[in-house]
Amino acid sequence: MNKIQLISIGLAILLVPNAVSAQPEPQDRTIVNSPTAARKLVGKHKLNLQWIGWDNWAEFGNLKVIDRQGMMVAIGNQTKGEDYLQIDGKIVSVEDKQFTFRGKIVTRVSHINKGEACKRDGEMVFKITENRKYWRLQQMQSPCDTATDYVDIFMR
Repeated sequence: MNKIQLISIGLAILLVPNAVSAQPEPQDRTIVNSPTAARKLVGKHKLNLQWIGWDNWAEFGNLKVIDRQGMMVAIGNQTKGEDYLQIDGKIVSVEDKQFTFRGKIVTRVSHINKGEACKRDGEMVFKITENRKYWRLQQMQSPCDTATDYVDIFMR
């Protein structure tokens, strides 16, 4: 081998790890088992926590789901006075009538948890039951109080 071939081989060895690490990891992509459900999920939605607003559509918040190179990201909030709901995270997988979310959901309601913010962190499931037009958080029991929270994401 001549000097140029050795340098080429050395460069190839050095560059291969970088090329491999530049590829997205499988956990950096949303697993889509239902393309139809994924299409319904991407976009803008109304967001609601029943303690903040139940009957008045104008009091609902907004949630946006964006597809970032194969990873679906959800971010949204609802606010009324000092009460609020915040959602921020990734959608790990999408099924026909449910999706798994990994991130944080923070709620603050004046008459729950002594008015202090309550944080859920980790994997959670949102599911459509019966023929409803929204996905509801399935981990409804507040981790900070005895209250049951209905966190709903409405279809467009």
